[in-house]
Amino acid sequence: MDRSTYDQTRRSLHALAELVVAGPRFRQTAELALRVRTAGFATREDPLVAVVRGDLVTDQGSFPVDGLSYEQVASRAGLVATRLEDVYADGAHVDPSESVRLDLAAAAELQDALVLGDRALAEFSPDTERLLWPEHFDVSITVDEVDYGVSPGDAWCAEPYAYVGPHQPPSGAFWNAPFGAARPLSDLSDVASVTAFFRDGAGRADRTSPQPVPSRPGGER
Repeated sequence: MDRSTYDQTRRSLHALAELVVAGPRFRQTAELALRVRTAGFATREDPLVAVVRGDLVTDQGSFPVDGLSYEQVASRAGLVATRLEDVYADGAHVDPSESVRLDLAAAAELQDALVLGDRALAEFSPDTERLLWPEHFDVSITVDEVDYGVSPGDAWCAEPYAYVGPHQPPSGAFWNAPFGAARPLSDLSDVASVTAFFRDGAGRADRTSPQPVPSRPGGER
């Protein structure tokens, strides 16, 4: 797939997560985190607001969003498109008046990556709630001061990747990113391989000495 097509779709889905799914709900309930569904992503609690492939889904039905502005998408769902720049520093940086631009194949690739990550995190740590954060648009957990997750891509890596990010990452060849360790999903093809990467990182984080490290540009910290 043309990476520019994927990047444009990722930007639009990130903006939908922030402006339409998380933003309006946050102003009402202070609830920021979202969840990954079997397809797409959604609010954690009812009433449902979800993005599934190229559609916005609510309890009242669904409609395609490509070509609409974020303001129009929110309005059709009975919401007000809401920026969250006063809540966190990063985010989609998209104006509500801009138009959604989605390629359905790219949207499927991105949402499948989040589903894969969600399932691997559930296998790795079954008792820890997985959350999708609208700021960096990744699904993640934190266990014993180590972040684990899957990002659909960001400023550090354009393609979907899994990561292990100790709050004080160790040194060594395994730790190949400024924030810890990362592996593209093109090298981790299924739930078992992503889970194995998380377990490997957990073991290594436990037995090596920590070193100072900058924050990840597209992750939990």
